[in-house]
Amino acid sequence: MNIFALFETRVREALESLTRSGGLPEGLDLSRVVVEPPRDPSHGDLATNAALVLAKEAKQNPKALGEALAEALRSDPRIVEASVAGPGFINLRLAPEVFHEVIRAALREGEDFGRGHMPGGPVNIEYVSANPTGPMHVGHGRGAVFGDALANLLAAAGRPVTREYYINDAGAQVDVLARSAFLRYREALGETITIPEGLYPGDYLKPVGEKLAQTHGRALLDRPEHEWLPLVRRFAIDAMMDTIRADLAAIGIRHDVFFSEATLQGGNGDQGSNRVAELLEALREKGLVYEGRLPPPKGQLPEDWEDREQTLFRSTQFGDDVDRPLLKSDGSYTYFASDIAYHRDKWLRGANELIDVLGADHGGYVKRMQAAVKAVSDGEARLDVKLCQLVRLLRAGEPVKMSKRAGEFVTLRDVIDEVGRDAIRFMMLYRKNDATLDFDLAKVVEQSKDNPVFYVQYGHARRFSVLRQAREALPGEDFSREALLADADLALLTDPGEIEMMRLIAQYPRVLESAASAHEPHRIAFYLYETASSLHSFWNKGKDLPQLRIVNPTDRKSSRARLALVEALGGVLASGLAVLGVSAPDEMR
Repeated sequence: MNIFALFETRVREALESLTRSGGLPEGLDLSRVVVEPPRDPSHGDLATNAALVLAKEAKQNPKALGEALAEALRSDPRIVEASVAGPGFINLRLAPEVFHEVIRAALREGEDFGRGHMPGGPVNIEYVSANPTGPMHVGHGRGAVFGDALANLLAAAGRPVTREYYINDAGAQVDVLARSAFLRYREALGETITIPEGLYPGDYLKPVGEKLAQTHGRALLDRPEHEWLPLVRRFAIDAMMDTIRADLAAIGIRHDVFFSEATLQGGNGDQGSNRVAELLEALREKGLVYEGRLPPPKGQLPEDWEDREQTLFRSTQFGDDVDRPLLKSDGSYTYFASDIAYHRDKWLRGANELIDVLGADHGGYVKRMQAAVKAVSDGEARLDVKLCQLVRLLRAGEPVKMSKRAGEFVTLRDVIDEVGRDAIRFMMLYRKNDATLDFDLAKVVEQSKDNPVFYVQYGHARRFSVLRQAREALPGEDFSREALLADADLALLTDPGEIEMMRLIAQYPRVLESAASAHEPHRIAFYLYETASSLHSFWNKGKDLPQLRIVNPTDRKSSRARLALVEALGGVLASGLAVLGVSAPDEMR
């Protein structure tokens, strides 16, 4: 039950009634009319901008239009007050029975409450996509958690979602990986090695070298590089991907598709066609490829700048700043050409909405890829690129030193092993993705209000602790959700703290839908903290005021009403934590 959608419909009906009576002209654009929570809860339960956004088109004074609309809304028995504020905002105060019905809906639907049927076709979310040249670091973890929570969020809102990982298994970096692994292979066979600059020095490749030695013995030593390189490259990539998959599993992340970059050109044992060549042919047929010269980039010229005629994609036709090269001077494809072919492949597989979750250093990539997606899909698909800013890893305020195993950074697995999956997932989402995140290993395991993940999980555990108390204080009573739904007298919930909790529960469907529409899972984390805080505050009031205790052995009816409220609120906490991929414990240990 989404009261915001319900009363938005009611507002539109009132506007249509005003139109029929001649109070408004016909044909007004109602697409910008919304119903939302008022900025100040003391002003009411809901607010609508209808008068403000329609006044100019209707050629009316917004305040006068607001008064006319408010008067039309007052005839609804569910609205006990409709008042016009400022230049034309209409604040609505609802009858208590509206919120009682919300609580009943939450009890009936459990963790499905608020989950909807968001319009739109299939969504493809590509996230993590770390190069398979080493273990994942904490920065990868932020993109992984963000992408996974966004996938959960869209699925909860009703969209069909594919979770995808792009394996960068083509290009120079995997040859560097192969040569680094070959050195560790020689080391495993007893040689003393020195790792030259430009190769990967981390100890994580030692097990790869040992497995190579176990599999091939000394046979690779006598073979020239062009023979052993592809074999060792495939072996090392597979080993790195096994490690990455294990690390992702440890943080509760799974992907539906692992897409190999090498397969775009028929590599990696793939017998399919060359999809990059197919892309270029498709773009040529549309007149989007030409031979030309690019102006030099502004500022200092890069060392690899070439003033030459080259094969270019007309990306400026679709909103990019400059046209983009598709072929290098040696005739091989640019990375951009492969990226376009890959996104075209996603679209051909049925996704009309593509989301890429990338590191902050990919900011220059956004416009060109959005232009490319428009071009290859004839405008049928859209691409949203979400950039995740850096993570500063701290311990009690001090920077954490690098990992010995990785050689250059702290691995994600090190952090998982120290603080656990829940702390990582919640805290990675408790800040917007495009803001730098300070992740303090000491603070995220504190059991205090200042640690959001603990505070929200403690709120959910309180749902069960009050039930245990109720069974002890009122033996023989049925406190199941079904029983509370059947006989709890919700009209007894009149304290401001109880009303606040009901309002927050009523907001959940809208929060879920708006977060999904904006691709912003952090909104769920913020909402959960506020909702858990409302429960904790009411609990603390009951310590000082016995008549407000959730479980009161001398007042069975009030106890059952409050238990119904806590059960509904607990279901919302569990649902939101599931979206974030965080556990909802029955008790805190």
